[in-house]
Amino acid sequence: MNKVWLVTGANSGFGRAITGAAVAAGDVVVGAVRRAGTLDDLVAAHPDQVEALALDVTDAAAIDAAVADVVRRHGRVDVLVNNAGRGHVGAFEETSDADLRDLFDLHVFGPAALVRAVLPHMRERRSGAIVQMSSMGGQMSFAGFSAYSGTKFALEGMSEALAHEVAPLGIKVLVVEPGGFRTSLMSNTTASAELPDYAETVGATRAMVGEGDIANGDPAKAAAVIIAALAAEKTPLHLPLGADGVDAVLGQLGTVRAEIEEWQERARATAFDA
Repeated sequence: MNKVWLVTGANSGFGRAITGAAVAAGDVVVGAVRRAGTLDDLVAAHPDQVEALALDVTDAAAIDAAVADVVRRHGRVDVLVNNAGRGHVGAFEETSDADLRDLFDLHVFGPAALVRAVLPHMRERRSGAIVQMSSMGGQMSFAGFSAYSGTKFALEGMSEALAHEVAPLGIKVLVVEPGGFRTSLMSNTTASAELPDYAETVGATRAMVGEGDIANGDPAKAAAVIIAALAAEKTPLHLPLGADGVDAVLGQLGTVRAEIEEWQERARATAFDA
């Protein structure tokens, strides 16, 4: 039976690529976008498989009604893809509460509300999949990306617990951690006001963002791997994508392991004396 997908941010980047891959597989995609008109070309090309849903994922009050409407019309949501997002660059000190809260609303609270909205239907059917579009920045970070990575770390931590909770119910969770891909992320990146003392550390990150989307990663190839991972008998929880993404995550895991091993003797010796 063909699947019903709910994909946020379906009008560009990974969202559009995943939509295309699902359509090619014969599935139906409800693309949740802030402006429904941005999906007009896909809807026109595939009127029986693609429909646009106007939804701002930071509008928590609208999410339950939107998901209920999709379930009413299509009977179910087989795959939820939490993809909507944007970048933010700024040193930790430069990042305001408003910057941080806006990003958490988009990358954490919105996806969380969508997961809560689809889970009752997935639990009832004992099947379904949730795809959380994270980043290699959800496993490691560097100067200038504290806010962005903070939201992705939060999403990944919540998703790890979620995976353990829903696996016995027949529901899969896949956390995708791309490296550099040719999407609109860099051109859709906000920035905090600059403090001169961080020019040396954060300056390189600002310059990289200013260069725009020059990465070599192909979103269509990434979408194919995501589809394959969901179809696998054992779907991975973490899926870094792109050579740079895989190298970054493996490198970070190695660094963390080395630090723990260096300090483990003293770290273990912290119990009360007998």
